[in-house]
Amino acid sequence: MEFLSTPEAWISLVTLTVLEIVLGIDNIVFISILTGKLPQEQQKKARQIGLGLAMITRVLLLFSLSWIMRLTSPLFNVGDWIGITNAEWMQKLAVSGRDLILILGGLFLIYKSTHEIHNKLEGEEEGENKSKVHSFAGIIFQILILDVVFSLDSVITAIGMADHIEIMIAAVIIAVGIMMVSAASIGNFVNKHPTVKMLALSFLLLIGVSLLAEGFDQHIPKGYVYFAMAFSVLVELLNLRMKKNSGKKPVKLRNSPPTP
Repeated sequence: MEFLSTPEAWISLVTLTVLEIVLGIDNIVFISILTGKLPQEQQKKARQIGLGLAMITRVLLLFSLSWIMRLTSPLFNVGDWIGITNAEWMQKLAVSGRDLILILGGLFLIYKSTHEIHNKLEGEEEGENKSKVHSFAGIIFQILILDVVFSLDSVITAIGMADHIEIMIAAVIIAVGIMMVSAASIGNFVNKHPTVKMLALSFLLLIGVSLLAEGFDQHIPKGYVYFAMAFSVLVELLNLRMKKNSGKKPVKLRNSPPTP
């Protein structure tokens, strides 16, 4: 552990922790929206389990670096199926295990976000039909699926930022610990404000498209995505402040659980 005595190691730890928190924001939003379907007394437990699973997934992936590296090796090439011989296009059409995970994860996130937006805006009125009862295990399973997808970005970032696995694991644990502390307030805020929930679902839709593009080797710089999200949140916070001063009540989404 002598490397911890060097300033470079501490700088790497702090930088990586901040990046892990930033990369974990989409995970918190997704967990907050899913756990919002559960009864109030189960939401905190589900959030903690979801983030705990995210931490375990990241740590296990860090211990499987050789497997992670193999994920980038092509499994098959679509160009072979359609008779393309151009070397540049053959490289673009090669599909690796990581690509498959990102594509499937992106499609799942796009489907889930669109489905949630439809239910909140076009679903049946609460009085006409009782909201579907969501099982605790079912919500946790959905969180686990996306934890794996979100963890890939997190782990690949960690590998690129630090040379020691101890620093990577420490950064992941610290970041998830901070997210656990803030998850409840974020979740309650998202569930309390319908427009914020719609904005959060739009973010997940955007992230799903980003994952899908990444799976097809079309890189979208995350700086653009996070800037757009941060700017949208800022505008929405200003809107909420103006609405609060005007005394108007927010619109109620359909099939929304009671919020504290």
